[in-house]
Amino acid sequence: MAVASCCRHVAVRDVPPDRRRGGELRVLLGPRTVGSTSGFMGVATLLPGEKIAEHYHPYSEEFLYVATGGIVVDCDDVPVAVAAGEGLYIPVGARHRLRNTGAEPASVVFHLGPLAPRPELGHVDTEQAEGTAEAEGTGQAGQAEEAGSAGETRGGGGARQAVTVTAGQARPEPLLPGQVSTGQVGTERADGDPVASA
Repeated sequence: MAVASCCRHVAVRDVPPDRRRGGELRVLLGPRTVGSTSGFMGVATLLPGEKIAEHYHPYSEEFLYVATGGIVVDCDDVPVAVAAGEGLYIPVGARHRLRNTGAEPASVVFHLGPLAPRPELGHVDTEQAEGTAEAEGTGQAGQAEEAGSAGETRGGGGARQAVTVTAGQARPEPLLPGQVSTGQVGTERADGDPVASA
């Protein structure tokens, strides 16, 4: 299929997987891959039992769509089950972790926007991924060559809600009020790829 010259086409097979924060993430459409300026989109694959470590995005809201399988997203410590064919909105600053608690692989499409002012500010880790060099104390997992890491805090504010949407019907899930986190700022590549976001 031909793609118009103004459009950019990227295949999953052409993007190397990033496993630094758990699962397997690929940013397909982002500043580096297609020159986007307002956000980025990719796919996360989680095998049964895998998780993407808890983190938050101080500048971006995140949209998740589960294409296959099912996941549980812990939004500010409240578990929200998201099945195939369902979407989840994660507000700016909400801590979240993705877990595959099922028996089959899960494929999750994610989109974040807007972009952070600088790539290294777009993703803040609040826990370490299991099996990474950082979690094992042997290195600085999650650091990109283009950016260093720095401390970041998030102020709490009133209650937020994550909304799960199924077949045109929204059902709000209450979340806890925000809490201050002194987690490590994870880095993003210059393309807005949150080293292992989602």
